[in-house]
Amino acid sequence: MTEQHPLTLSPELVQLWKAQYYDYNKTFSELVTEVAQYGADQELEACVQTLKDQSWYNVADDLHAARRPKPPSLKEQALEDLASIEANCGHLTRPETLLQSRRVANIRRALEALPE
Repeated sequence: MTEQHPLTLSPELVQLWKAQYYDYNKTFSELVTEVAQYGADQELEACVQTLKDQSWYNVADDLHAARRPKPPSLKEQALEDLASIEANCGHLTRPETLLQSRRVANIRRALEALPE
């Protein structure tokens, strides 16, 4: 059988991973994880392209977004962290906690004013 699998790695990519393992002390586990992620990404892109070739653009975009969601922005992460702080301190009524609450509110307003 002479057919090449569609996800066959290029010699350059194999050489790159080999160098990362031997020259940059990347662990075997890190290397295998990177190779698996590469294969999964290639398969996803092939599936998305197949859907687009069939004019199923919305399905292709939804599939890609579901399988490779964008990480939250720094602003979104900061707002989530702030919400956690508020949840942990909100039930206290001591004067210093009330001052902290005003500070948290100021930080929230500043974060919300930032562009995405």
